[in-house]
Amino acid sequence: MKTIIGNDGARPVNSTKILSPVPPASTLTIDHVSIKIVCQYGKLQMAKISRSSDTAHVTYLTPEGLKEARAELEFLKNEKRAQVADRIQKARELGDVTENAEYDAALDEQTLIENRIIYLEDVLRSAKVISHPSGSDFVVIGSTVKVEMDGEVDEFTIVGKMEANPGKKRISNESPVGQALLGAKFGDVVEVSTPIVRYKVKVLQIK
Repeated sequence: MKTIIGNDGARPVNSTKILSPVPPASTLTIDHVSIKIVCQYGKLQMAKISRSSDTAHVTYLTPEGLKEARAELEFLKNEKRAQVADRIQKARELGDVTENAEYDAALDEQTLIENRIIYLEDVLRSAKVISHPSGSDFVVIGSTVKVEMDGEVDEFTIVGKMEANPGKKRISNESPVGQALLGAKFGDVVEVSTPIVRYKVKVLQIK
């Protein structure tokens, strides 16, 4: 407990309810990434992350991946955003928002949704659609490659990082294996380098 001295004399208060003077909103920018912080009642209400338009980058997507990204963005903006806004409004009606778990949970969900929307919009702005190459003499993004590693034969497709899924044999072009294989030809042996190990990979087939 703490004591506050006011015009009406000293009175004890619960220290957990003392709200620090936090600005209602502020923006921090680091390496072209903006983080907008919004506070209310001394609590963090939203941390929205966005990327400035002058950052040059490309997101590689298959036609299927592009379609899925557009569909998810449409759902989040046209349906999910409204659902969460309604949830927040109902939580406000329950009473004091400074001690309202439902309100806090709804705000957390809103933050996740808004950040996902920003991410998907960024992906679609920078998207470069890749096709399934046929008859290519060397490995490119979109190639399905059969390789030999440590005496074992494996096969996977190289895709952009957004669609990477090792469980489905889809590896990112930015992964150590993906980077090492890009540009390789049939019969080439490339070296894959990671922070803890290096190993050789032989290209057996490109399709």
